[in-house]
Amino acid sequence: MKYLLLLLLFTSISMQGTSRTPMKMGVAGLTHGHVNWVFTSHKNGEIEITGIAEPDRALAERYAKRYGISLSIIYPTLKEMLDAVKPEAVSAFGSIFQHLEVVEACAPRGIHVMVEKPLAVSVAHATRMAELARKHNIHLITNYETTWYATNHALYELVHTTNAIGDIRKMVIHDGHQGPKEIGVGPEFLAWLIDPVQNGGGAIIDFGCYGANLATWMMNGEKPISIMAVTQQIKPEIYPKVDDEATIVITYPKAQAIIQASWNWPFSRKDMEVYGQTGYLLSDDRHHLRMRFKDKEEESIVLKDRESPYTGPFAFFTAVVRGEVAVKPTDLSSLENNLMVVTILETARESARTGKVIMLK
Repeated sequence: MKYLLLLLLFTSISMQGTSRTPMKMGVAGLTHGHVNWVFTSHKNGEIEITGIAEPDRALAERYAKRYGISLSIIYPTLKEMLDAVKPEAVSAFGSIFQHLEVVEACAPRGIHVMVEKPLAVSVAHATRMAELARKHNIHLITNYETTWYATNHALYELVHTTNAIGDIRKMVIHDGHQGPKEIGVGPEFLAWLIDPVQNGGGAIIDFGCYGANLATWMMNGEKPISIMAVTQQIKPEIYPKVDDEATIVITYPKAQAIIQASWNWPFSRKDMEVYGQTGYLLSDDRHHLRMRFKDKEEESIVLKDRESPYTGPFAFFTAVVRGEVAVKPTDLSSLENNLMVVTILETARESARTGKVIMLK
């Protein structure tokens, strides 16, 4: 019961929003299915979209019509958009491979960047992006849907602030859905999502990144000892070039993380199990958290969404750029966390290819 009371206190803390003008946002690409998020944030006043770079004019016009965006702010290239509107920040909604191009264009201009998960397709890309961000002193953050789950943050507090279950021994993280084609993603999204160059892989990248991000966060950035992965093509007739099923096992000195990333789940899921020395914590979704402690019955709680600016990526990104909140190296959105995510994913791909456990130097 005491932990339930602590959680209620944690979720009821008021974090007053700051009165501000919306951040002037540029959008780099419209082919990512999550791009609706930026238009919704524009409509509710969190940001102001001042420019869009998208070479597919028909795609751009379709979004402009849907959300009432002026065609005058749409440009065929990122350079033209940056030259014309000079945004405070840019959000990337193209392929993962294109993230490097966005940072190469924005960083020298001092324009902050937020990319959709994961940070990059490879360690080489991620390292170059980090070098540019640090050289030009810009914020480079990565957005995941699960970053905004109240349950995940309550779970973190129970582990690291209240020591509710002792040291972590095992994490099991499940992410995915029935498959991108099966759930009906747009053709422009599907085209690069199933391309091993533009996406870096299939389910292992698309959903393995969530688990790598959360595990790195829960372990406060601790470097893994080894990584092992197995991938499959259960549906090669649909996904001939990439995996659609992946399991990654990460070992730490005194813990393991098992990431189950799949385009074969019977329904969409994003949930996490954390087992400690004296209990477990289960984040079932954004709002539902279950817990069991030694010699106790399982308890459950329903949490409200977090307070602004921790409600979503654009309120948070604005607060970061305006200097209202700081991103710690261990945070979910941080460059440091996401460099480790890319290392884990690249190592997992190599493990799956070779069939070997890979030790991290």
